[in-house]
Amino acid sequence: MLRWRTAKRLAAWMHAAVSSDCHFLAQFARVLRRDLAAVKQAITSRWSNGPVEGHINRLKMIKRQMYGRAGFELLRARVLPWNSAANLEDSCTESA
Repeated sequence: MLRWRTAKRLAAWMHAAVSSDCHFLAQFARVLRRDLAAVKQAITSRWSNGPVEGHINRLKMIKRQMYGRAGFELLRARVLPWNSAANLEDSCTESA
């Protein structure tokens, strides 16, 4: 369903999931029924927040790696693109 962005078989899948022996799958399907319109929209929409989630994941990883090791300037240098970080260093040395 997700790969081809079609919600045609969603109702059949949810019925099979609810009647499944797997408690967690059945509970998941019951929760999805609460906002079925949003679930259908999420399946059929061509928009994705994947790139945003990837950037957030990258920033959190950098933050975890640097916890307690260095100050804000090193964090800024690791987060900003290389060209911007080089320009930032140049502007800092000119003002000093």
